[in-house]
Amino acid sequence: MRIHNLNFRHLRYFMVVAQEGTIARASKRLNLTPQTISGQLKVLEEMLEIELFERHGRRLDLTDAGRQALEYAEEIFNLGEAMQLQLHHAGNSRINCAVGIADVVPKSIAYKLLAPALELDDPVHLECREGSMESLLGDLIANRVDLILADRPIDASTHVRAYNHLLGETGISMFASPSLAKRYRPDFPHGLNGAPLLLPTDDTVAGANIMKWFRARHIEPSIRVECVDSALIDIFGQAGTGLFCGPSVLESELQRQHSVETIGRLEGIRERYYAISLERQIRHPGVQAITHRARELLLETGQETALAEESAD
Repeated sequence: MRIHNLNFRHLRYFMVVAQEGTIARASKRLNLTPQTISGQLKVLEEMLEIELFERHGRRLDLTDAGRQALEYAEEIFNLGEAMQLQLHHAGNSRINCAVGIADVVPKSIAYKLLAPALELDDPVHLECREGSMESLLGDLIANRVDLILADRPIDASTHVRAYNHLLGETGISMFASPSLAKRYRPDFPHGLNGAPLLLPTDDTVAGANIMKWFRARHIEPSIRVECVDSALIDIFGQAGTGLFCGPSVLESELQRQHSVETIGRLEGIRERYYAISLERQIRHPGVQAITHRARELLLETGQETALAEESAD
C-alpha cells in the first residue's frame, strides 16, 4: 500500500457519513450535495486502497476497516477541537462551558454538579441547555454543548459516536406533604396501595424503575400525574397532590425547599448519572471540574445509602 498524505476534508466527510448512516443525512448536516460527498468518499477509499462501507441500498454500514478508521477520525477531530479550545483559553481569561441537561435530571442535582465549574480560578461562562436526550445529542454532535448530564448512557442504536462517563449513583427516597406523610409513613411501603403517586413517565429510567419496584412488592398506587420534568413533579408534591420520589442525596434540600417530609427509601433502586461527551478523555477544564465534583458527591451518597440499607436489613 502506498502511503498518501491524508486530506482532512475527505476524512471529515467520511466521519459524518459514518455517524449519520446515509449520504442523504450527511449532506444535510454538511450542507453539501450528495454527489459531492459520494465523490469524496470514493477518492478516500481509492487513496486508502480499501472499502470503508458496505452498501445496502441507501444505507451504508461500516466494514471492519471502516470502524477502525472512524475511531481514528473521531480522535483526530476531537484532538483538533481540544487544541483550539486550549489555545483559546490561553488567550482568553474567560472559559466558555456549555452543558446539556436532560429533562429528567433533577434541577438541584444539576446545580450541585455544575456549581464547581464556577469556582475555577479563571472566570467561567456557563451555558445550560435543557431538553430531551435526542435534542441534546444533536447539540453535542454540532458542538453546541461540551457535555450532557443524563440519567442513562447512550447506546449503539443512537448511531452517535460519543463516550459515557459514569459519575456515580444514589438511592431513591419517597417524599410527601406533611398531611400525606402522616398518613402513609407508618406503614411504608406496604400501606401504599391506592396512594396518590406522582411519577416520571414510564419511558424514563426513573419511571420504569419505580414502577418495577412497586410491582415486585404487589403494590398498586394510584398514579395522579406523569411527566418528564422532575421540577414540575416536585411542585405537585409540594401542593399535596401525591407522593413523589427523588434522589436520596437531595433529601434535606427537598424537605427544606418544598416543605415536604421523607416517608421512606425505595430499597434496591439505584439511580445513576452519566456525563456524555465526544471526548474519550475529558480535557475541558470546566467539564473536568463538573465530573470530578459529581463523582465525589455521588460516591459519598452511594456509600451512605448502602450503609442505611444494610442497617435496615
